[in-house]
Amino acid sequence: MRESETNTLPASSHVHLNEPGRTDWEGFDTGTRAALSGGVTCVVDMPLNSFPPTTTRANLEVKKRAAQGRVWTDVAFWGGVIPGNEHELGGMVEVGVKGFKCFLVDSGVPEFPNVDRSHLETTLPYLRTLNTRLLFHAELAPSLPPAPPSDPHAYSTFLSSRPDSSELHALQLVLSLPAPPSLKLHIVHLSSAECLPTLARAKAQGVNISVETCFHYLCLSAEEIGQGRTEFKCCPPIRSSANRALLWQALKEGTIDMVVSDHSPCTRALKQVDQPGGGDFTSAWGGVSSLGLGLALLVHEGRKWGVGVRKCVQWMGERTADFVGVEKGRLRLGAGADLVVFDQEEEHMITLDTLLVKNKLTPYSGHTVQGWVKQTWLRGKLAYDAGRGEGGFEGLQPGGVFV
Repeated sequence: MRESETNTLPASSHVHLNEPGRTDWEGFDTGTRAALSGGVTCVVDMPLNSFPPTTTRANLEVKKRAAQGRVWTDVAFWGGVIPGNEHELGGMVEVGVKGFKCFLVDSGVPEFPNVDRSHLETTLPYLRTLNTRLLFHAELAPSLPPAPPSDPHAYSTFLSSRPDSSELHALQLVLSLPAPPSLKLHIVHLSSAECLPTLARAKAQGVNISVETCFHYLCLSAEEIGQGRTEFKCCPPIRSSANRALLWQALKEGTIDMVVSDHSPCTRALKQVDQPGGGDFTSAWGGVSSLGLGLALLVHEGRKWGVGVRKCVQWMGERTADFVGVEKGRLRLGAGADLVVFDQEEEHMITLDTLLVKNKLTPYSGHTVQGWVKQTWLRGKLAYDAGRGEGGFEGLQPGGVFV
């Protein structure tokens, strides 16, 4: 093994694979292949954007049947909390969900409605004895006066519609809930640095809360998003370069615990990227596609902040695995031999042809990174090899299991 290569072990605890129901967006086969190509050996599928959503035990069984024999990585599942499904939560835990996600704002799909404080106060007693986690999409609709008409193709129009205060007010709501101390609270895809002082105080006071951010908040900034470039649209939004610097600082200091993809793909039509003049930020689907790119992106960007591969692996692998409760993310006796061979020196330009996801669309197209995944091993067996045909999978078979 060359000196420029190292063994690392990442996982991803926030992925939308969209199967069954929206397989024109993504699916278990394409999504887990893409994950392996980026060194990820375990993904945790979010409860929404599939149809049906993972909000009942029966729906989870439907999703498992759709995935059976078609997953190249190991797969776990989050359940969903929506109004009125509190009686379903215990049954979902019995069949393996790792926790539950809810939205405090419109989710974008009608089958997964958001919850408010009253719904959460009804749900919390059902979670008290389940030894589980409750994940929050922590945005609240801002109380703003109607904005004057503005250009829907300008990123600034979208950014102003989801200000920092929408995340901060949602976080304050979460922290004010009468949650039992045993219930682990988690903020998904934190974007706004304005939340960091509040999070730091809560952690210092012993609140059982963790927080993740995403590759796109650490690697991209609002200033670089051009007219109609809706491949950058996500919720909460990508903010300024100054905000990005504060996220990196919080990650290094430990206020932010982990880094995930929040891979949330859709079709090109829903992203509106092929429209003359570019997409409409007010109506295009919000979500960034990045499965297969995360380790390379984080290592490349991390160099600018004095962060090495080992720390990136800790944020992507060890922390996410411990959070989910799976034996992944590190080499130790009794753990699975999940390895990635990562060439720290190879420079690679990301193109749409690089992607193994179903819809070849990402804001990282054209970016050059230093560092690239060469092989991924799952439980001691070769699962992906960049030197092979068929996208790195020639002669290989899917070996993922439910964890």
